[in-house]
Amino acid sequence: MLRIAVPNKGSLSGPASAMLHEAGYRQRKESKELVVIDPDNEVEFFYLRPKDIAIYVASGKLDIGITGRDLLLDSGASAEEILPLNFGRSTFRYATRPGTAKGPEDFGGMTIATSYEGIVAKHLADQGIDASVVHLDGAVETAIQLGVAQIIADVVETGTSLRNAGLEVIGEPILTSEAVVIRRHGATDDNPQVQQFMRRLQGVLVARSYVMMDYDCRAEHLEQAVALTPGLESPTVSPLHNEGWVAVRAMVPAKEAQRIMDDLYEIGARAILTTAIHACRL
Repeated sequence: MLRIAVPNKGSLSGPASAMLHEAGYRQRKESKELVVIDPDNEVEFFYLRPKDIAIYVASGKLDIGITGRDLLLDSGASAEEILPLNFGRSTFRYATRPGTAKGPEDFGGMTIATSYEGIVAKHLADQGIDASVVHLDGAVETAIQLGVAQIIADVVETGTSLRNAGLEVIGEPILTSEAVVIRRHGATDDNPQVQQFMRRLQGVLVARSYVMMDYDCRAEHLEQAVALTPGLESPTVSPLHNEGWVAVRAMVPAKEAQRIMDDLYEIGARAILTTAIHACRL
């Protein structure tokens, strides 16, 4: 069986299980379940702490895993990213009290508090900055107030919690993260079970990003319409019973669907419909 690690809790857990369910895999029904066997697909899922997943995968005990890019890099494990999953996005940045520093170039001799010691230490080393890094598990904003550090490095979403603590974001982002599929460094690409698993997840990503669009238009406007909806290879075009009209079907990016519908209407297309795509293979 293919052995796959899945986050057991946290912000990645729910979306990861939802994506796997959409891909046709059995998932756990209760959060207390640590292992789920899917005999129909010959897969065994292990629900582990997100921070530990890269280590298990790197050991070779598990074939692949789903975790955050930040957690993979922070672990230092011998594992690599093979597919971004388009959820769980976050930005990792430095912050401090106003006037303390403008960026990493000012960190010399200072102490930086973070929950991601591996990422920060490497970032500082890559830039040749001599600063100390202290590891804290969460609530790093208070490190400055308590005098433990002059700088913090943490995940930043809106920045509201930092501002409430009297801190400001400084410098460029250290890292932009999201959920990713990982495997052990040096693993080959010829495992058919892994290939099938990757195709399924890629199919979910495409299905979430596109919608199917159907519409009718006059034959003399077809070239204009096809330019708006080229599809992946080309749209499907069928003649209608009424002479001079055709029906068109094509996949279009979901985020552009409303604009495309407006443009189609302007050139005379009618009966314009969009439907969700639940699964696909390209």
